[in-house]
Amino acid sequence: MKLKQRVVLLAILLVIFIFTKVFLIDNLDTSAANREDQRAFHRMMASLHVDLDPRLDHTLQSPWEIAAQWVVPREVYPEETPELGAVMHAMTTKKIIKADVGYKGTQLKALLILEGGQKVVFKPKRYARDYVVEGEPYAGYDRHNAEVAAFHLDRILGFRRAPLVVGRFVNLRTEIRPVATEQLLGTFMTVGNNTCFYGKCYYCRETEPACADGDIMEGSVTLWLPDVWPLQKHRHPWGRTYREGKLARWEYDESYCDAVKKTSPYDSGPRLLDIIDTAIFDYLIGNADRHHYESFQDDEGASMLILLDNAKSFGNPALDERSILAPLYQCCIIRVSTWNRLNYLKNGVLKSALKTAMSHDPISPVLSDPHLDALDQRLLSILATVKQCTDQFGPDVVLVEDRMTLSHL
Repeated sequence: MKLKQRVVLLAILLVIFIFTKVFLIDNLDTSAANREDQRAFHRMMASLHVDLDPRLDHTLQSPWEIAAQWVVPREVYPEETPELGAVMHAMTTKKIIKADVGYKGTQLKALLILEGGQKVVFKPKRYARDYVVEGEPYAGYDRHNAEVAAFHLDRILGFRRAPLVVGRFVNLRTEIRPVATEQLLGTFMTVGNNTCFYGKCYYCRETEPACADGDIMEGSVTLWLPDVWPLQKHRHPWGRTYREGKLARWEYDESYCDAVKKTSPYDSGPRLLDIIDTAIFDYLIGNADRHHYESFQDDEGASMLILLDNAKSFGNPALDERSILAPLYQCCIIRVSTWNRLNYLKNGVLKSALKTAMSHDPISPVLSDPHLDALDQRLLSILATVKQCTDQFGPDVVLVEDRMTLSHL
C-alpha cells in the first residue's frame, strides 16, 4: 500500500475513532443524567408525606432561620429538607402577633406576622371544594386550597420554585382582632353569626367579604421570602390582554417565539426554559392568570422564575385551557429533566403522588377527586404536545439539556 493511501486510511480511522468516542461519551453522559433524574424521582416519592412535627434536629433553633437559609438563586428549598415538617408546623401553629391588610394586588389577602417575626400571606377560603368556577379560565376569587396544592405539585415536579404553603385555621375573634391594624379592622363585619372581612385590594368590595364559619376561618399561609432576596417583577411574554376582542401577539403570530428568543432575558440563560416549565405547571393546575412573574432582582436572567400567586387555579376540572401551553408548543423546547419527570408521573402516578403529598395538611382533603383526575388527563396532553414537537423537529432540537448546579452551602 502506498504511503499516500496509508495516510488517507489512517485519517479515516482517526475520524471514525473520534466520532465513536464523542458518540459514546455523549450517550454515557445522557444515560448518567437520566439515571440521576430517576434517582431524584425516587427520592422525591420517598419523601412525599411530610408530617407536621415541631421537633428540629438542627443547629439553628428557629424554623424561620432554617427556611431562609434554604433560598438560593435557583431554588426556594433544597431537594432534601428533613426540617420541612417543622417549618410547616410552625407556619400553621405559631402565634399571630400582628395582622394587616395584604400587600398590593387584585385579590383579598391578609399579611400576618407570626411569633419570631416571620411574615406570611393568609388567603381565606371562598369556595367549597366541589364548587366549579365558570366563565373565563381566570375567573372567580382566589382559591386558598389551590395555593396548597400548587406548592406540593412544585415539589413533585422537582422545580422547587414555589414558596412554602400550608393550610391553617384562624380564629378571627381571638387571634386576629386583638392584633389587627386599624386598616384591617375597618373591613371587619358580621354576617349572620359569622365574622367576615373584605380587606383592601383592587377587587375587594364591602359587598363581597370572606366569611368564617362562626369565628373560625379556613385559609392558606404562604411563607414570605427572606428580605435579603428582593424580587423583581416582569411582564410575562405570553400574558393575556384581559380585553375582550383584543388579542395578544402570541395569540395570532405563529413566529412569536422567534421574536421572544431575540429579547433579553430570553435570548440566553435559563429564563425561556423556566417559562416553559411554568407553562407546564400552570396547565396542570389550570392557571391562566400569570400575566406577570417574579425573579430575584439584578439577576440578569440567571435566577429562577419564582412560582408565586397560584391561587387562580383548580377552578374548573372540566376546562383544559390549551392556550396556557403556548410557550411549549410555539417554542417546541423542553428541559430533558422536566421531560423525564413528566414521563415518570404517567399512568396515575401524578394523581396518587399529589394526593399523598397533601394528605398531611390541616385543611385536607385539599382538592376534590375531579381536580385530581384532571391532572392526569392534562399530563397526557402535555406529553402529546411534546411528541408533536419531536415528530416535527426531532428530539435533539426539542429536548434541551440544562442542569444547573445548585449550591446550598
